[in-house]
Amino acid sequence: MIDFENGSIFKLRKTGKFGNEKTVSPLLIPGEVFIGEYQAVRDYVIFTNKRVIAVNVQGVTGKKKDFTTLPYSKVQLFSVETSGVFDLDSELELYFSGVGLVQFQFTGASDILEIARVIGEHVL
Repeated sequence: MIDFENGSIFKLRKTGKFGNEKTVSPLLIPGEVFIGEYQAVRDYVIFTNKRVIAVNVQGVTGKKKDFTTLPYSKVQLFSVETSGVFDLDSELELYFSGVGLVQFQFTGASDILEIARVIGEHVL
């Protein structure tokens, strides 16, 4: 499992290669829709309209994966920082009950405002 107790930071870039992956699709419940997918070096994060799925790729071959689900219904508060003219990175901080702070940093283009809107629907 990913260590969220230490306020883990994920530097993520937008990708388009995991949305139809067989390993993530079986985890989705009826009515759950992809919003965006972002990748670090090997690990990746899927944002849906109901939760964040953090995938920790393990082992030499990368076939072993740990899936951590962070449901928006457990978010107590969140913060969004959009990119600027010189600073192209954006940031999302989520505070989960029982877990604490989980911070995501996005490099380049991201759908951070759409993600924030969906999270707001569940939190507010």
